[in-house]
Amino acid sequence: MMRIDDFTLENWLNPACDSEKNKYYLGGSCVLPMTVEELFDLTGESMENFFEELKHMNLGYPRFEGTPRTRKALSKLYKNVEPDEVILCHGGTGANATVCYALIESTDNIISIMPNYQQFYSIPRSIGAELREVDLKIKDGYKLDLSEVRAAADKNTKAILFTNPNNPTGSVLSLEEMRELVEIAKSVDAWIICDEMYRGLDEEYMPSFADLYDKAIVTASSSKIYSMAGTRVGWIICHDAETRKRLFNWRSYDSICGGIFDEWIFAIALDHVDKIFERSRKIVNANKAVIDKWIEKNPYLHQYADAHGTTYLVHYDLDVPAEKFCDDLLDQKGVLVCHGDCFYIPHTFRITLSHAHELEEGLRRIDEYIDELVAQGKAIKN
Repeated sequence: MMRIDDFTLENWLNPACDSEKNKYYLGGSCVLPMTVEELFDLTGESMENFFEELKHMNLGYPRFEGTPRTRKALSKLYKNVEPDEVILCHGGTGANATVCYALIESTDNIISIMPNYQQFYSIPRSIGAELREVDLKIKDGYKLDLSEVRAAADKNTKAILFTNPNNPTGSVLSLEEMRELVEIAKSVDAWIICDEMYRGLDEEYMPSFADLYDKAIVTASSSKIYSMAGTRVGWIICHDAETRKRLFNWRSYDSICGGIFDEWIFAIALDHVDKIFERSRKIVNANKAVIDKWIEKNPYLHQYADAHGTTYLVHYDLDVPAEKFCDDLLDQKGVLVCHGDCFYIPHTFRITLSHAHELEEGLRRIDEYIDELVAQGKAIKN
């Protein structure tokens, strides 16, 4: 029987979110969700027409390959993608799982750039593939040493898997770094598999690996910067027709197709994606300014990455394990942040730049908690 690791992040964070103690939720990664009413106010679409169409919606299976309107709109998020190169899935996790199970075999080795989303190392390991980890350099701003990737790659390397912007740090590869990584992959005929869930928060166009490499497969979803996690629309971009057949085949075993309502309402957002991005940037940038000032004033906190996503990974100089730090913070102060052990980075926590209820009060309570730990002699002298 195939065994897979406990999904640390989801198994810890989701129950914590549901806890009655969770009064100040600062642990999420999705930009503040929209209501249906807000979506229509933002886009200028007619809600009356929407509900009239809803009355007559056929609730049978949608098209297997996905709603044409949605696939066309998604293809426009990239420079070199056609609608038939878009595969719709059930959420971003569905997209990532489909790619891993369809492509990776036990005889392969894969390179996982850490920190990473757990699907991109635990699923390959459960299949029996050899896992080769390359760590981002913390004090360099969570930058990638491409020479380490080159040294890890060989003729049996099936794929290089990572997130860009990175989850949880928000660091990004420059276009030059992306091109160099493509050359490394080409040299061993490996796939680049990139989770781009947080792509799109920059004012200027953020390059995608789908723009740069025929053997790139990228995934994304409606969850993070689109503020519509409940619609459960994920997608895979794949240029190679034969590989798309394999991906569709695996998805048939998993979910068959997407949800007709989900794809339909998400297409409305995509038709006005500039307005969605503008809203997300405004929310993230406002919260980022508050959190930057907060970290700057606290001598026990550090944030190293030039973050382009919706979260920071904050390092703390306190002799308390990350999970205990966050458990006690929730228990004692009602503040929920995500512990860094979920990403195998001790003495850290992930904090949202986006979905934050009463942000400043939550930050004040974290300061209060840290002051109490310092008074107990928990401070680490550097």
